[in-house]
Amino acid sequence: MIKVLFFAQLRDQLGVSELTLNSDQNPNVQVLLENLKAQNTGWDKLLSKGTLMVAVNQTISNKNATLVSGDEVAFFPPVTGG
Repeated sequence: MIKVLFFAQLRDQLGVSELTLNSDQNPNVQVLLENLKAQNTGWDKLLSKGTLMVAVNQTISNKNATLVSGDEVAFFPPVTGG
């Protein structure tokens, strides 16, 4: 199983903070994103933003990152500081 987390405004816009998904159907972050977008047409636009950031097991990653059972994947908008 893969734990998927959504943060900040993305969480608010999607209406969900976390999901648990089958790891067999999500071999990498890109496939996971495509599967998430297919679940809900409203999610497609939100999860297709080029600025969407991803972390796998609390390490900033990219969409090619391989996923295995037990991984935690977090999606969030760009972070700025001040």
